[in-house]
Amino acid sequence: MRAIIVRDRETGTAGLETTELPYPHAAENDVIVAVHAAGFTPGELAWPATWTDRAGRDRTPSIPGHELSGVVVELGFGTTGLTVGQRVFGLTDWARNGSLAEYCAVEARNLAPLPADIDHTVAAALPISGLTAWQALFDHARLTTGQTVLIHGAAGGVGSVAVQLAQRAGAQVIGTGRAADRDVVLGLGAHAFLDLDTETLDDLGQVDVVLDVIGGDVLERSTALVRPGGTLVTIAEPPTVQPADGRAVFFVVEPDRARLTDLAQLVRDGHLRPLVGSVRPLAETREAFSRRTRMPGKTIIDIVGGTSTDPR
Repeated sequence: MRAIIVRDRETGTAGLETTELPYPHAAENDVIVAVHAAGFTPGELAWPATWTDRAGRDRTPSIPGHELSGVVVELGFGTTGLTVGQRVFGLTDWARNGSLAEYCAVEARNLAPLPADIDHTVAAALPISGLTAWQALFDHARLTTGQTVLIHGAAGGVGSVAVQLAQRAGAQVIGTGRAADRDVVLGLGAHAFLDLDTETLDDLGQVDVVLDVIGGDVLERSTALVRPGGTLVTIAEPPTVQPADGRAVFFVVEPDRARLTDLAQLVRDGHLRPLVGSVRPLAETREAFSRRTRMPGKTIIDIVGGTSTDPR
């Protein structure tokens, strides 16, 4: 099968290459998915799990990518809940070979059925972004109707989903980003937008919830914006300071089949629109990883079509 691999962490994105690898083995409770579309996180080449397994042993060459949409072609021993020929989408394990390949072995519990009316490229943009946004807002921050939430990076993969989920939950939503993101974020349902390049966070006043995907100075300055009893949630880095009379939470997204099913239903009902920034063929994965030009949404790799819809 064709796959994208990395061999050496020192080379970074320059070390990504397309090669032929053996068809994967379906372990107990696994399925093999013929991948139609895959998503990736630009920073994942810095994750320890990209290079070592759970026991700390080197596992290179590694296949990156941890979001996929495709069709089940094989069941491992003891696998239940899914069938051969079924459309599915979901997450691959962080410490196993990922989704940037024609076939991928995945624990069945990490996948959810994909309705026939959702395109594979849309579905591949949903697992990490959708689950992260949901878990941040509702599991960790316990966002409720009438509260105010500040969402940093609101035009990105996670942020754009979070804006829509928060608005649907009845929250007042403030999105941040760069000036070019303003119309996109407001179009997703945010009530206000702040340009991080030209406007000051201090002018916002206090909010009930902050969702941070940026880290660094933005994360540090956001601590003071959390009103008593509120929550700052970040996926960027562990916070060094807790809000006064509030709390700060750092978390890593967890697979959740039931929640993926809920998110897919929201897409079907027209209540959620994952933003797909561009669609690139497998052969352009290295360029997609290293691209410096920002655009709203998430870049998706089309494994089977091989056609670029990059809006450059």
